[in-house]
Amino acid sequence: MFEKNLNVGYLLDFYGELLPDRKRSVLDMYYNEDFSLSEIADEIGISRQGVRNIIKKSENELFFYEEKLGLAEKLLTVEKYSASLCELAKKNQIPDDLKDEILRLAEAIKQ
Repeated sequence: MFEKNLNVGYLLDFYGELLPDRKRSVLDMYYNEDFSLSEIADEIGISRQGVRNIIKKSENELFFYEEKLGLAEKLLTVEKYSASLCELAKKNQIPDDLKDEILRLAEAIKQ
């Protein structure tokens, strides 16, 4: 459950702008602000079941975007490789100019 919450939160940060305002707002309250279904229902004036339906449909949309585009996973992969490059450059005995170039490239990849 915790891992799913982190995953949905990350996808919401990544693809949230693609969702309609209401769906994005409900997911933000639920995952980022830790509101309960009842609190969200009171806030937007619908039933708890209505909130649950919005959350489920919105989660499915986020998973669909990631399945089709894969951008969030690609970003995580790039960040992982960039961190690995930095670690290798710092650990190994390589010439300073080469080390500086590797670190510069790794930093450029992050951005």
